[in-house]
Amino acid sequence: MDLVTPHFGLLFWQVITFLVLMFILSKFAWKPISSALKERESTIEQALNAAENAKIELANMQASNEKMLQETRLERDKVIKEASAAASAMIAEARDKAAAEGARQLDLARKSIETEKQAAMVEIRNQAASLAIQIAEKLIKKELSTEATQSNLVAEYLKEANLN
Repeated sequence: MDLVTPHFGLLFWQVITFLVLMFILSKFAWKPISSALKERESTIEQALNAAENAKIELANMQASNEKMLQETRLERDKVIKEASAAASAMIAEARDKAAAEGARQLDLARKSIETEKQAAMVEIRNQAASLAIQIAEKLIKKELSTEATQSNLVAEYLKEANLN
């Protein structure tokens, strides 16, 4: 049983050794260890703060990016609407110009047709008159080829002239 129970002398020297070791450690080791632990703790705290700030900044950037994206979408929609309106206006203007040009061309064609019609009518009248004169001339030459028929025709015209 002697092995299990320590003696007073052994216990005394163990306590003295422990206290000397504690003194030496507190004098030379505890301060650097505790300062290293404090430095490590402050470094970790700064890293956590920096991470939190980065997280907040990232959230702000995402919000800013989302806002810019929304503004860009609105601007894009506005530009598309303006382009669509301009295209519609250009199409309407072109349609109006085409209709006006078509009406002008139709009017010119009608006037040209009317002019040609009048010219044709004048030409037909002239040809009809010329033909009538030629026919009358041939008839008169044929009927008045003898002197007797000419005298009878003059006498007949004189009778009619007196009656009127």
